[in-house]
Amino acid sequence: MTPERKKKLRLLLRKKAAEELKKEQERKAAERRRIIEQRCGKPRPVDDANDETLKRVLREYHTRICELEDKKFDIEYIVKKKDYEIADLNSQVNDLRGKFMKPTLKKVSKYESKFAKLQKKAAEFNFRNQLKQVKKKEFTLEEEDKEPKKSEKAEWQTKK
Repeated sequence: MTPERKKKLRLLLRKKAAEELKKEQERKAAERRRIIEQRCGKPRPVDDANDETLKRVLREYHTRICELEDKKFDIEYIVKKKDYEIADLNSQVNDLRGKFMKPTLKKVSKYESKFAKLQKKAAEFNFRNQLKQVKKKEFTLEEEDKEPKKSEKAEWQTKK
């Protein structure tokens, strides 16, 4: 098969798939409209109606809404009851098996404790330990050599 022929076949297949997709969407839309019409009924002509017919139509709608709300409440109650029963049965099965719900655990880094130790060591690290020992006294860091005693006066104070 030549590349041109392959390209044409691909194009035809894409067109056919697009048409089928469009038909499927139209079929679903028609089915949806039909179901809505079946459930809700056809709309009543209220444009040219007088007050009495409008009141009658509104009463019909109101009674229908009340019935549907009652059914909805009953169904919701049944669903809640079934959910509770399912949860209860699940807990009974787990008790019999000996398996219990395990809580989800937090992810803990393997290296977090090692990193914390390294940070602690770095905080306590003394840089003076790595320096060479000097034997001359003039370079040592001692508090008593640096500070003049309070009883003695500085040189500039004695010379007046």
